[in-house]
Amino acid sequence: MATNEGDFGIVVGSAIVGILLVIILLLRSIVAPLYMILTVLLNYGATLGITTWFFSKILDQSGMIYMLPIFIFIILVALGADYNIFLVSRIREETNGQPFKEAVSHAIANTGGVITSCGIIVAGTFATLTVSPLQMVMQLGTAIAIGVLVDTFIVRALLVPAIATLVGRWNWWPSRFSKRNNKPG
Repeated sequence: MATNEGDFGIVVGSAIVGILLVIILLLRSIVAPLYMILTVLLNYGATLGITTWFFSKILDQSGMIYMLPIFIFIILVALGADYNIFLVSRIREETNGQPFKEAVSHAIANTGGVITSCGIIVAGTFATLTVSPLQMVMQLGTAIAIGVLVDTFIVRALLVPAIATLVGRWNWWPSRFSKRNNKPG
């Protein structure tokens, strides 16, 4: 268990730094990648809270298996970062020459169905593990299904677009893109 706790810190730190660097290079920005990582971490925390409550209060289990958080983290961070990159890259494409709010709206309209469909398929696939007699497999399937649904319907559909809209053209800072082709509004 102590090894798992030490490994968890290394895995979390490595994954966050690695994904953050990739997103910074992809978007040539610092601002958007920061809130993208924060929303992924928020989803992870919400998933841990919801699933812990579900296992202990609804299913009357003693809690989650000790190594489950690291598996949940890796899977949710990978999926959440992927969905984030897809959405925010599209927002960046749409900001060329049109008001920012309109760009976000177009990006959601053009990617929302795909992200939602992917999220439902992934959540449904992991939900099939909930019928396993093995507690570890059942808990993993339940947690990932819940996390993907929260990510798909709350984080990606509401939170990321709202943050992007509030931040506006500063999403792309310090790149030159933050200074050109972005009409206010």
